[in-house]
Amino acid sequence: MEGMELMIPYQRRTQMLQLLEKSEVVSLDDFCKKLQDVSESTVRRDLKTLEAEGQIILLRGGGARLKKGSYEVPMNSKSIKNVNEKENIARYAAGLVKDGESVYLDSGSTVLRMVKYLKHKDITIVTTNAMIFPELQETKLKCFLAGGEINVSSASILGTKTNSDLQRMYFDKAFLGANGFSDKAGISTPDLREAEKKQIVCRNATEAYVLLDSSKSGRNTLSKVFELGEVTIISDKETDMLLASGNYIVAK
Repeated sequence: MEGMELMIPYQRRTQMLQLLEKSEVVSLDDFCKKLQDVSESTVRRDLKTLEAEGQIILLRGGGARLKKGSYEVPMNSKSIKNVNEKENIARYAAGLVKDGESVYLDSGSTVLRMVKYLKHKDITIVTTNAMIFPELQETKLKCFLAGGEINVSSASILGTKTNSDLQRMYFDKAFLGANGFSDKAGISTPDLREAEKKQIVCRNATEAYVLLDSSKSGRNTLSKVFELGEVTIISDKETDMLLASGNYIVAK
């Protein structure tokens, strides 16, 4: 049991986040019951990790609730949430890319998943995703990395230097990430610098898409990037918010 707990921390935390998405508050006892063969001390440790990442709020008595609002989920946690949905979105988005095109790939776990579906295409990639290097192994993709400051938590390159680089580049297609979309906040991100970067890319792209799984529907974060409907959203399933936007694709 102890060995299992040490081997799969990400899987455990994913299950914990999924439990919190279904219930407003989950108690320590409920976590222990749902996560079979996991000790109370391990659950407490995982809860503290999720709190430190800004994903949950711990309550008195050992319970927890999911944190909503203006925060940036760390990249390593994003990558283990809604995996199947993100994979379908990434595969569909990559299918839109044609040989000979110049393509911008934004930061974010869903956009990063596109690379393995692009590796046999004759394209040029420009990116601000600091996690792209391992994905480029065994490919012939030509890739340019924009300069700037690295946000270690989100693995995103951003800032004045980044914006200056991107203003001089033009793309056939751009694939962007974001943290939420709603009728009130539009398509949003917690970081003002991220919002500005995405706006520059969109202006310089012939076609722009935002990759957002349905768990982000109705979620508001600090900075509006685009009005709802301004840029095409690619998602895993239809939601009321997508219907309201009038500008979306459901990945099949």
